[in-house]
Parts: sequence; structure tokens; C-alpha cells
Amino acid sequence: MSILTPEKVQEGLRSLPEWKLEGKEIVRHYQFPDFAAAMVFVNQVAEKAETAGHHPDIDIRYNKVRLALVSHDQGGITQRDMKMALALNSLS
Repeated sequence: MSILTPEKVQEGLRSLPEWKLEGKEIVRHYQFPDFAAAMVFVNQVAEKAETAGHHPDIDIRYNKVRLALVSHDQGGITQRDMKMALALNSLS
């Protein structure tokens, strides 16, 4: 799978308005009522990621969760990241 051009990344993000380009990855921030709710969400993310065989970087800070996607094996953002972002949107 090839790395998307900056133009293709921006094009893909138009259909994923909650996701933003931060450096060399696409990122979405979530906020939940409390830590327990954030952990329920993270476990749902883990399930989807395992099924897809593509795992986001996850940062949990009490009730805030940051998901970041990049295809480390390709060295950049690929269509696989865009597809995973869309799948993760179904959780929120």
C-alpha cells in the first residue's frame, strides 16, 4: 500500500471532519464523562483494531482519549488509515 500524497490526505479528511492532520498522522480527540466511559470506548477501539489488523496509537488522560493513525510499516498515511478512521467513527 502506498503513502498518500498531502493532497490525497486532505481529500480523505474532507469526509472525516473530526480527524485532523497532526504532523505525519491523522488524529481525533474524544472526551467522555469519566475515566470508566473512556476505557469502555478504548476497549471498543481495541476490538475494531484487532479485527482490522491495524492499530491506532492511543493516549488516555482520565476522560480524554487521543487516537492517532499512521501506517508505520509504510512510513506515512495510507488508505488503510483513512479506512480505519472511518470504522472508528462508527463507535462515537
